[in-house]
Amino acid sequence: MRPMTLERETPSVRFVTPCAKTPRRCDNRKVTSAPTSQHLTVRDGVSLRALQWSTPNESPGIPIVLIHGLASNARLWDGPARLLSEMGHAVVAIDLRGHGLSDKPDHGYAMSDIAADVNDVLDSLVQQQRKWAHPLILGQSWGGNIVVEVAHQFGHKIRGAVAVDGGTIELQKAFPEWDECKRALTPPALAGMSYERLRSYIRAAHLDWSEEAIDGQMYNMEHLADGTIKPWLTLERHLTVLRGLWEHSPSLLWNEISVPILFTPAARGNDDHTVVKRAQIQHALDQLPKSRVEWFDPADHDLHAQFPDRFAAVVNDAITSGFFS
Repeated sequence: MRPMTLERETPSVRFVTPCAKTPRRCDNRKVTSAPTSQHLTVRDGVSLRALQWSTPNESPGIPIVLIHGLASNARLWDGPARLLSEMGHAVVAIDLRGHGLSDKPDHGYAMSDIAADVNDVLDSLVQQQRKWAHPLILGQSWGGNIVVEVAHQFGHKIRGAVAVDGGTIELQKAFPEWDECKRALTPPALAGMSYERLRSYIRAAHLDWSEEAIDGQMYNMEHLADGTIKPWLTLERHLTVLRGLWEHSPSLLWNEISVPILFTPAARGNDDHTVVKRAQIQHALDQLPKSRVEWFDPADHDLHAQFPDRFAAVVNDAITSGFFS
């Protein structure tokens, strides 16, 4: 499929294909193959783990903050984070509360609370280095809805947002009753499974993923001494987060968001789910003052892990072309 661009400046639609070229890397010698880890404290004392790939003082590009999806973790961003750093951008990825190596309280999982956590992280980064001000924020799935909420509540703090196969999720339209949503989307019980068995399942399900991406998925789990795993996000907290996502209605926010929004959704032809997604995104494009969509077709939900080079190239192109200016 050849790339297609609508003639209007905004909104615009393009399809990303395997032939998309990756921009040449900047000479950023401070970039390493592994990030440094630190913890940042938010307003209620909760500590969030942050993985920093490069800093603004070391990078000629822009600051970028990466937000993962539900039951995921910062390490699933490793591929795009490394590539965006090599392209000259300052990059940090966050483990949200309840996830990964961040604190796991029993409170603070509403969408507004998580958006406030991201805002606190932005403030903490600016306190460390002023050049972290006005970053571009990227979020996948649930994280896509989070960055939309941040753009709504704290748009003056950011230069724009990228919603990766998310941002338009409205579960109440598919599940009018919460109990119906809970029954349909409660995750399988994985605690106690062998680490190697789970890894083999993930590898079999994602034959085109790199080992780096498979590793990122495995970081969703705590690897126990007996060789088994358990999710970092407990079932109770998972359902609390899911309830917050079910209650979120981004379509009510579009005409109140002023910063540019780039959507990078995954598609698989024109199945029912994709048809609904296309309609949701078109509605967002019609309402937002500055927006663009870059479809990945075909692609998995975690397209940033599946196609890190293509994804990083799309984001970098939007940055260098002035979309987020």
